[in-house]
Amino acid sequence: MEDLIGYQQNLLVHTQGNFFRYLHTEVPWDQRMIAIKGLRGAGKTTMILQHIKYFSEDGDKSLYVTADHPWFYTHTLLDLADQWYKSGGRILYIDEVHKYLNWSRELKNIYDGYPSMKVVFTASSALDIYRGESDLSRRVLTYELAGMSFREYLELRYNIKLPKLGLEDLFSGHMDQVAKTYGMLENPLALFKEYLISGYLPFTETSKETEYLTRLYHVIDSSISYDLAFIQNYSAAHAVKIKKLLGVIAESAPFEPNISGIAKKLNLGRDTVSNFLQHLQSARLLNLINRPTQGIAALQKPDKIYLENTNLSYALNGNPELGTIRETFLFSQLKNAGHRVELANKGDFLINGKHIVEVGGRDKSYKQIAGLENAYITADDIEVGFGNKIPLWLFGFLY
Repeated sequence: MEDLIGYQQNLLVHTQGNFFRYLHTEVPWDQRMIAIKGLRGAGKTTMILQHIKYFSEDGDKSLYVTADHPWFYTHTLLDLADQWYKSGGRILYIDEVHKYLNWSRELKNIYDGYPSMKVVFTASSALDIYRGESDLSRRVLTYELAGMSFREYLELRYNIKLPKLGLEDLFSGHMDQVAKTYGMLENPLALFKEYLISGYLPFTETSKETEYLTRLYHVIDSSISYDLAFIQNYSAAHAVKIKKLLGVIAESAPFEPNISGIAKKLNLGRDTVSNFLQHLQSARLLNLINRPTQGIAALQKPDKIYLENTNLSYALNGNPELGTIRETFLFSQLKNAGHRVELANKGDFLINGKHIVEVGGRDKSYKQIAGLENAYITADDIEVGFGNKIPLWLFGFLY
């Protein structure tokens, strides 16, 4: 136990409080059991350590551990909870819980056996909290930490602090919202291009563009070779196949998939390809999208496939098409902000079943959405919009 306490103290000494991810203010930290999922590198560990150091009223009763610490070679999570509780501890923060074999069963036992103990745990996005060996659905509140928004990038990299925007406010008053940034945000288009290439994950703060993309590639590799392989019981051969699948998608995303064609190219079954696509989406490496539909049709195959964020496009493709980057960015930001995004019959995206958006450059016309209600152009390469033409970069302030 002393080793774990010393490990925590060392981490807390090096934890800084100059920047906090958006999710920190949304998590109800006083609840008995909380799960925080997210892509590797999104900042889950830092957010927990910041909470202990700067916000916890029971810091001396809080213990942070990582589930792959050598202490667990000879002890269990239940052992930890028992020893910590008897020592006066009342809050456990367990990082990377998916690396612990019997995580769901032992978390359930901790919840049921120690009513005064609070547990916060993190896991890969790929982990299905509600399909563990034991039922945690009635016990745990789950939150997802997405990659950074453009707004967060500006704060972390340049200390430019700007408020979040509501989607309805953006549609109805985008010119007013842009006016509020003047004086605080000069040349947003240049900063926006930086973000699109290397601004999605917090390690952008200490990395040059080439270093960032190299680290991002390692995130991709680890997410497949370790996280997905462990969670989905992939063999080494399966991990190779899923990397090839991601490579095929990166060459042509966004595209309407031919599942049979992909399966033949990779020498896999159709069902296997469909499962791999779902696993890559759960790991936040892909975003799958469908047209509005009823019943189970949407579960059979996606109508279109995108990489999850624009940084992935640059890491995996090197020179992605500008149109691809624009659509990938808008879809990602809207989805991360909690909005329902579907393919529109006219225009590119249907948002929350109400707003239609067409994505393009500064000269994009209204031709594709002519005569439609609640239809907008989201245009790149403009600082200020007019009427129903909204600057694309402004959608980076939704969270």
